Amino acid sequence: MRARGFALVPALFLLVVLGALALVGVRAGLGQQQAVTSGLLQARALAAANAGIEWGAYRALNGGCPAATTLSLTEGALNGFQVQVNCTATAYQNGTSTNNAFVLKASAIYGTYGEPGYVRRVVSATLTDATS
Repeated sequence: MRARGFALVPALFLLVVLGALALVGVRAGLGQQQAVTSGLLQARALAAANAGIEWGAYRALNGGCPAATTLSLTEGALNGFQVQVNCTATAYQNGTSTNNAFVLKASAIYGTYGEPGYVRRVVSATLTDATS
């Protein structure tokens, strides 16, 4: 008497093992892709925050320290970022003249908090309008 269907069990086992290996490979690939995307978004957020600092420095040194301003960036790689810029000015005596020290803080935000694509970066800078 012959055993029929004996090869079916090892064949099913092999299919299950190969399917599991394929699933692990796909998940590992997706994880690496998310890490690369996250790193790129973080670099863009830093660039957006630095752009906010530059904008605030220009405004502060040209007569107006922006108290609390939100910029919506729409160009190039920074499209979609919201940058909150805060500036505080403090007057100080520099010899016979009075100058100002400005503390700038820019916070760049992309996405919605709690979502996978959310990123936030904060940059601070201190500058003065003194010329010497």
